[in-house]
Formats: sequence, C-alpha cells, structure tokens
Amino acid sequence: MSRYLNPYTDFGFKKLFGEEANKDLLQDFLNQLLPPQHQIAHLEFRTIEQLPDISIERRAFFDIHCLSATGERFVVEMQRTKMEFFKDRALYYVTFPIREQAKKGNWLFCLDPIYFVAILACEYDEAPMRKFRRDVALRDQDGDLFSDKLHFRFLQMPLFTKQAHELVTRFDKWMYFLKYLADFDDIPTILNEPVFNKAFRTAELANLSREQFTVYEKNLLEYRELNSVIDTAHKEGIAEGLAKGLEEGLAKGLEEGLAKGMEKGLVEGEKKGQVQLIMAMHRRGLDVPQIVDFTGIDIEFVRAILQK
Repeated sequence: MSRYLNPYTDFGFKKLFGEEANKDLLQDFLNQLLPPQHQIAHLEFRTIEQLPDISIERRAFFDIHCLSATGERFVVEMQRTKMEFFKDRALYYVTFPIREQAKKGNWLFCLDPIYFVAILACEYDEAPMRKFRRDVALRDQDGDLFSDKLHFRFLQMPLFTKQAHELVTRFDKWMYFLKYLADFDDIPTILNEPVFNKAFRTAELANLSREQFTVYEKNLLEYRELNSVIDTAHKEGIAEGLAKGLEEGLAKGLEEGLAKGMEKGLVEGEKKGQVQLIMAMHRRGLDVPQIVDFTGIDIEFVRAILQK
C-alpha cells in the first residue's frame, strides 16, 4: 500500500475534489483549465444526480457538479476505463446543466457558460491524432468561435509525459500530481506549495478514518480488478489477431492478412473484455443500472450477458 491514495479511484477522486473542505483544491485545478474571463472566485457544489424531464428517460450521475459565483457551470468526470461512445456521453451530460437553466415566464434563452472536464485514465485518440489535451468549443468553418457557452476539456493522462524538471505551469504541476500521486513517498520539491501541501495531506492514507480506509480499499480493489480484466482481454485480442492474421496472410499476402487479422482480433478482444468486465462487476454485487452507469455499455447487452 502506498502512502497516498489513488486519485483514479472513485473515493480518491472525490476525496480530493468533491468535499466541501477541499473546494479550494478543485477551484485551483479548474482555474488552470479556464480562460481569464471564466476564472472561478467561489464554487458551490450541486447535486450529482441529474433527473430527466420524464420518468422513462435515463438518469445521469456526475462525479462532480458545481457552480461558480459568476454563473459558470462545471461537470467534472474521472473516466477510469475506456468505453464506447464516451464523447457522446459527454454531449448527453451537458444537456442537463443546459436544461436546468430554463426559467418560467419571459425567459430570453440567455445561458451561463458550461464546462465539461474529463480526466481520462486511458487513451481514446488513435494515432496520428493522439493529444494529451483537447480543448473543444463551438466554432464555425473558419475556426472562429461561434459560442462561448459550451466548452469541453479532455485530458488523456497516459499521454502526459513531463517529468519534475520539465514542469513549468501550475497546470503542469496538477497533471504531474494526479498522474504520480499514488507513487510518491514524499512531497516532491517542485510541488512544495501551499495548495499541493494541502492536497497531499488530504490524500495521505494515514489521515483517513478506519471507515474511510475500508471504503478506499474496496474501491482500489475494484479499480485494479477492472484494469486487469481489460488488460487481459486486450492481450487476448492481440494474440487472436496475430493468429488469424498469420493464417490469412499465408493465403492473401502476409502484410495484408496480418493487418486484417489484427483488426478483427482486437474488436473481438474488446467485446470479450466487456463481457468479463460485466461479470466481474456483477460478482462484486453491482446491479444492471450501476454497471451501465459505470461502464457506458449498452443496457440490453448487459442484460443479455447476465441472463446467459
């Protein structure tokens, strides 16, 4: 067990950024992602459960949902594993803070700015489009800003590669802190600043109560188990792809056959990984809605797997 908690776990992430006592940490972190006109002076936490307009619609559960004193709204998500249609999920999530701004009576559709911030513990981009950070806004065909009311920030943590001596900005330091927190034995000199000192104190396992530590251990076990399932499925997919590629390559030309076989094998491996992931979460006591909310896998597919 390391000295500090893993921020990629649900408990770890919310301990650092989702508690009233640590709003200043979340505020400082978000301000590194925001333009000057949307800097936060004060934050107010909102409910993380967003109810739909009608009962048959799907609910949304945010990791963190907050509102600044000047009206900016923030949805902050830690995405721990790769899931299908995550970008679509991000679009769906921002519809809730948009719709909750609708006012009765003579409302002129003036909206407050909304930011969706996703910290991704996995890679989504495929080469050669791999980017650690993506800042997305509504722009026209010439790249000019069309609206300043909707923004996305996607941070692919595996693609952050800076080391301590390369850190320049406060944003760099926050990324370094989040990526390597669970590996630190002591506070690095480069992070010896008041805001990070508080973050380290908050994340120190010795400062957790017995009940909190028990919850964290369970979270950490689930996180490691899910990663293990996904890693195994990925390796099996590659192995199957290579085997099929070699077989097809003998008949169709080695290079072309390998490429097609690898693609097919990876797709089958990802599907197998989803099945193993569903079963692992079910064994941990999670029901169908919880599995769907955590993974984003289609609910009918989850039901079909569990029925089998």
